[in-house]
This record gives sequence, structure tokens and C-alpha cells, in this order.
Amino acid sequence: MSDLEKVNGHHPKGLPMAFAAALSSSAEAAKLPFDVDAALNAVVELHAEIPADGYTAPFLGTERDGNGVIIDDDGLILTIGYLIVEAMAVSIRLDDGRMVPAEVVAYDYDSGFGLVRALEALGLPSLAMGRSADLAVGNGVLVAGHGGRGGAVGARVVSKREFAGYWEYMLDEAIFTSPAHPNWGGTALIGQDGKLLGIGSLYVEDAVAGEESRSGNMFVPIDLLTPILAEMLRDGRTAASHRPWMGLFTAEVEGGIEVIGLAQDGPAERAGLQLGDAIIKVNGEAIATMVGLYRKAWSTGPAGVDITMTVLRESYAFELILKSEDRYSRLKFQRQF
Repeated sequence: MSDLEKVNGHHPKGLPMAFAAALSSSAEAAKLPFDVDAALNAVVELHAEIPADGYTAPFLGTERDGNGVIIDDDGLILTIGYLIVEAMAVSIRLDDGRMVPAEVVAYDYDSGFGLVRALEALGLPSLAMGRSADLAVGNGVLVAGHGGRGGAVGARVVSKREFAGYWEYMLDEAIFTSPAHPNWGGTALIGQDGKLLGIGSLYVEDAVAGEESRSGNMFVPIDLLTPILAEMLRDGRTAASHRPWMGLFTAEVEGGIEVIGLAQDGPAERAGLQLGDAIIKVNGEAIATMVGLYRKAWSTGPAGVDITMTVLRESYAFELILKSEDRYSRLKFQRQF
């Protein structure tokens, strides 16, 4: 029987039974090799307020709620970056109703991670980081939001694969779990040893590639944080996040790349790209996937570099030159990254 057959479906057959039982029974929780309640208590609720004129406000909102994971004893909290980007105020809502102020420490577009730090003592445990590379398809995990056991879901890893987002974002390997957690943003992916293995980013309909009806969540692997944490704490972002931004949204359509959206007054719009255009070459090389588009564009040079595109519009092809930008130049921050 394959790993996929073992975990197929949203019923108990497809759930990690030990984790599912532990969430409803203290006796069962005690059988696990870690303190379940301590691990879950390290996940807190985040609330961020963004100025109405913020660049991300129209599509991410001016008030954002999600989860964060305490990762050290000084109140450093790891979350998914879109929750806190451009935040002018961040607070942590504790289970007793107390609101603790926090400050944005870092937002790294390359990985997708965000960091905030509580400005008052939280009195809560931190969650140790594990190795996401050791996760295999079929492994049972806890997907934990705030609220202790009531905010956690037993799940399984159903795939690990490359991921490309239409908003100029890519991971060489993302982690996908099923069933889906209803409050996925910033959730903790906790392994069977009680360690943090990833941070929740998305709800997806294709947790298993090729199965559009298989819903689940996508996680950014924790292994991406280890080599960049010191850089994020020092600079608020990573060197990789200085890559060129094109200001376009794309989709893979009939074996090609179609422009489905344009950032207002962004590089792509100023270069003359239009909705419905097909991008067939970047710097003279043919591309057929979003991964190919991103890798070729990003390899051209740092933000500000010119990117040459061959575009098919209706029945004719032409070249244009797109002058890229640093996407951070569009954003409002408390801290200058």
C-alpha cells in the first residue's frame, strides 16, 4: 500500500490517531513523548493593524488576525509574514483575554517568514525547532493554532513539493498537510517529537498534486529559518529578498504563462504588459512555468535590473524591457528594512 493510499480521505483512517486521541484525552496526551499542552501553549493569537494607505491594505486588509509561535525565552514570535507586513501596531491576545503589545522585528519576502517580539513578559513556554527535512509523506503531525487543544487539528503530511505562487513567490519545497486547519495563517506544524517543523501559510485545494478535491494547508518549512534567523534579526530581511520585483500576477494556462493581474503603476504595467498577455521568453530563454519565469527573472540580477521579455499578445509577438524594483520600496514599515 502506498503512502498516498494510507493517508487518503478526511476520515479517521487518514488521521494520526495518537494525536487525535491526545487532543481529547489528558491520559492519551500523557502517552506522547512530549508535553502536548506546553507545545500548544507556545502558539498565540496575533492581531495586526495596517494603515489604510498601506500598499498591501487593499488585498490583505487593514486588520489581520492569525497565529504566531514563541521560539525563544525573550518573547520572539515566528509567524507568516503577510500577517504583519506594514503593521503599525501588533498585539498578542492571550487566552485570559490580556492584550500584550509587540513590535515587528522582521519581514522576509523570500522565505515568507515574519518575526515579532512581545514587549511584555508572556509567561508562556517556547517551542523548540526541529528538522523539517526529516518529515516524510504519511507522517502524523499536529497543526496548531491558538487556543490550546481546541485550536489544534491532527493531520498528516500528504506531499512535499515545489510551490510557486502567482504573486512572485516560490519555495523549492513546501510541506502540505490534510485535513485543512480552518485558521491556517501562522499555525505551528508540530512533529511527533513535539518540535516546530513549519509555519502555516495557505489553504489549498490541491494538497496532493493532481487531486483538486484534496484540501489542506501549505507550510513554509522551518529548515528555511535556521540559516537566516540571525540575518533577519539584524537586518529585518535577507539578502535574497532584494531580488527584482516585476509587479505582475501570473497563471499557468495551456502550457504557458498568462498575465492575470498587474500591480498598479508597477514595473510590469509601466513596461506595457496587459492582462491576457502570454510571457513566452525571459532574457531570450523560453519559459513555460511560473517557476521558470521566477528563476530566470531573479537570476538576472538584484532589484532594479532590466528584464527582457518576449510577449505574445493575441496573434503577434514582441519584446519589451521591464525595469524591476525592490518590492520593499512600496511598503510602509515601523522599521526601515
